[in-house]
Amino acid sequence: MTHCTFPQQTSARRTGGFTLIELMVVVTIAATLAAIAIPSYRNYNMKANRSAAGQIMLNISNREEQYILDARAYSDVPGSSGLNITQDTWTCSNTPATGCTNTFYRVTIAVTTGTPPTYTITGTPVSGSYQATDGKLTLTSAGVKSRSAGDGKW
Repeated sequence: MTHCTFPQQTSARRTGGFTLIELMVVVTIAATLAAIAIPSYRNYNMKANRSAAGQIMLNISNREEQYILDARAYSDVPGSSGLNITQDTWTCSNTPATGCTNTFYRVTIAVTTGTPPTYTITGTPVSGSYQATDGKLTLTSAGVKSRSAGDGKW
């Protein structure tokens, strides 16, 4: 009977784990992806918040046109004692200076009496939020929309 002998391994076997180089490559790739994704995500959120402000401003404009038919004047009160605006995530008060607010915008109404009466609805970004750099939104009784920053569009 013959015996088979196996040569012993003299080199060290690799244990489970990652080398420092492999870990650094993964961290670099993750950092690059984050550097691209985070600004895009923030820009997407700013547009969504601007759209929400634009929606309530259009809602207020529609209510103003209904209100003038009944009262023969526009109202600068968005709350229940005026236009009675209700919209998800927005709080509308009976104080003209407070207007309607959410986390990112304050929407107020300025009414001008005269012949014909006019109004201007202004959406001002709340200071301290990342929306503050987005600029003011305005909507007039003539239907003119503008934004004070960027490309000027809603």
